[in-house]
Amino acid sequence: MTPRARLDEPLSRALGQARGKNPLSKLGLETVGDLIGHYPRRYDDPGRLTDISMLRAGEHVTVMARVVQATVRSMRNRRGALLEAVITDGRHHLSLTFFGKHRGSLYAHEQRLVPGSTGLFTGTVGLYRGERQLTHPAFMMMGEDDLESDEDMLAEAARPIPIYPAVANVPSWKIAKAVRTVLDTLTDADVPDPVPLEVRARAGLPERLAALRKVHRPDSMADVRAGQHRLRFEEAFVLQAALAKRRARATGRPATPRPLAGAGTGRTSLLADLDARLPFDLTSGQRDVGAEISAELAGARPMQRLLQGEVGSGKTVVALRAMLQVVDAGGQAALLAPTEVLAAQHARTLRALLGPLAEGGMLGGTDNATRVALLTGSLGAKAKKEALLAAASGEAGIVVGTHALLSEHVQFADLGLVVVDEQHRFGVEQRDRLRDKASAAPHLLVMTATPIPRTVAMTVFGDLATSSLTEVPAGRAGVTTHVVPAGNERWMDRTWARVREEIDRGGRAYVVCPRIRPDDDGGGGEDGMETLPAAAPAPDGDAGALLDPGEAPAAAPLRAVLEVADELRGREQLAGVEIGMLHGQLPPADKDDAMARFASGDTPVLVSTTVVEVGVDVPEATVMVILDADRFGLSQLHQLRGRVGRGTAPGLCLLVSDAPPGGTAGTRLEAMVRTTDGFELANTDLELRNEGDVLGAAQSGRSSSLRLLRVVKDAKLIEQARTEAIGVVTADPDLHYAPELADAIAEQLDAEQEEFLERA
Repeated sequence: MTPRARLDEPLSRALGQARGKNPLSKLGLETVGDLIGHYPRRYDDPGRLTDISMLRAGEHVTVMARVVQATVRSMRNRRGALLEAVITDGRHHLSLTFFGKHRGSLYAHEQRLVPGSTGLFTGTVGLYRGERQLTHPAFMMMGEDDLESDEDMLAEAARPIPIYPAVANVPSWKIAKAVRTVLDTLTDADVPDPVPLEVRARAGLPERLAALRKVHRPDSMADVRAGQHRLRFEEAFVLQAALAKRRARATGRPATPRPLAGAGTGRTSLLADLDARLPFDLTSGQRDVGAEISAELAGARPMQRLLQGEVGSGKTVVALRAMLQVVDAGGQAALLAPTEVLAAQHARTLRALLGPLAEGGMLGGTDNATRVALLTGSLGAKAKKEALLAAASGEAGIVVGTHALLSEHVQFADLGLVVVDEQHRFGVEQRDRLRDKASAAPHLLVMTATPIPRTVAMTVFGDLATSSLTEVPAGRAGVTTHVVPAGNERWMDRTWARVREEIDRGGRAYVVCPRIRPDDDGGGGEDGMETLPAAAPAPDGDAGALLDPGEAPAAAPLRAVLEVADELRGREQLAGVEIGMLHGQLPPADKDDAMARFASGDTPVLVSTTVVEVGVDVPEATVMVILDADRFGLSQLHQLRGRVGRGTAPGLCLLVSDAPPGGTAGTRLEAMVRTTDGFELANTDLELRNEGDVLGAAQSGRSSSLRLLRVVKDAKLIEQARTEAIGVVTADPDLHYAPELADAIAEQLDAEQEEFLERA
């Protein structure tokens, strides 16, 4: 039997169950490999009881506690019997309730629940007359395990107790028993190790099976730490090897060099002409990053670069200068944007910056002018035909578009540079489909307006070199942020009065809502919104992973664009003010009209979904009101705030929320008030959020490839694994001599998972 076949063995067979009967399938555990990869969530000390005061109603929990009493009695008002028990952590008490048809059916439980004995109890926390209780909890008392001798019992009593992510009817100790059964049958030959021997030796790591035993069956917490360290390294190593392979594959194809246009070519440089007409000076960061990009564009290996920066730091100008260098060298550039609103905004911005330089073949255009074409799915037949022809003929040196650019009907004369804006909205296949439209490997510039902590960039975008813009162009007045309590009518009146004051000064105001219609379930249509879900029970439940009380679902329904627009039209503070609307389900022409009327001031208040989150640039906009602000992530709040204060007038951001202070949602809002530094907010976001969400690890239908790795705490380990992985892939690009590593990459990072990884 091959190692892979051993790990692929169905659990029903491995556990001696009837064919097809797998009690762990509710957890998505179908094979031996699934089970040994289901790591404990925490470990209980046999001598330490769970803090019962931390339990929250609605949570599915596993607690260790001591029995105080257990009594069976007949029910007063109906037939049947009731077993009432009380358990304690030494300070607080928790009731257990069991119902039965008759007293005898409950005596077995009563005999096990001996006062003074300790056990593990799992169930959903409920409230009865204001007191916490577990109804019909599953439980296991210490000493009930099947052990062969007193020595075994003593050894077991001293071991840390693994507490696994569990569900109802599959308590943690049943998972632990299944894990023990499987581990006892495995040998090193059954468990492929993706970390090569020489790497393990340099890093001082045990073999994989030994690490698994330390994690699942530890003799001490030192075992746990050693096993987890090894498995964290493995996760980082496999991921970094996958990124190294992708980087090697991308740079393996030759690119057409696109050097800066030099003097004496007989043709004026578009890039030089742009620099001469810019109404502002480039920041030092823009100049430095521009020089990096320029040098790579001139090379014969395709550039692979991530450009990240603060909101308003001038990424678009840097990207435009790179595109013009390629156009000057005879090539074309494509800019891929995630939404039609953003694509149209980019096209307008580029044309405005270029002026006559973007009017090639038109009256008033310069001799060396090019064209900026816009291609989206909703264009009319005539406009689409013109855009397709401009791209295919090379008449358009710059082609801006949405997913429509990926269509097989789109062709380029000589595609030399692909710019992807807001990379997290696209997957690997989409990015590569556009690059495949070039005869030689095009250069790639990925832009993100969400500042990424270094460790996340290294982990998620490890196949890209990273450039960062941290300066904001001179002349911007900045943004002040306040939290407004949604339930306080006086504060809300002042909010809309403040909006009116800004409008009377010539400003504009965004009002952002998480939904389009009041009856939406929060999806928001085509806006690509990423509002946080309502709180839900943790999958395992245990007292160490309880929901923060500040994350409970809001009692009031989420605000919606249509109802808020109607409400504002009736507000005394905004009497006589035109209110516009913008959301992803509007026809493209209506979207363009809404933005144009907002920019001109015809409708100075725009009620919108997060479709305005990135790229939208209206310098006159000075107020951003975000309703239900606690339902948005930090990066999204930061992007929304970045839509105001882009001109010379100061900006104001009002976060309307009823989230209590101290909870996770409240902490997010407090961070927004405290700083406008996107990199600081990104680190705060990483600390607050589940890292699986940050890294895009919640793959559909598959277990996460990152289970123990923490990109903040494990930064040094990630760097170590990255160095080792690059060395292995450089020496053996196809991993002929590391087949276990190749298999791990294929299994953990298949095409679907790679797409999630890219969209982190």
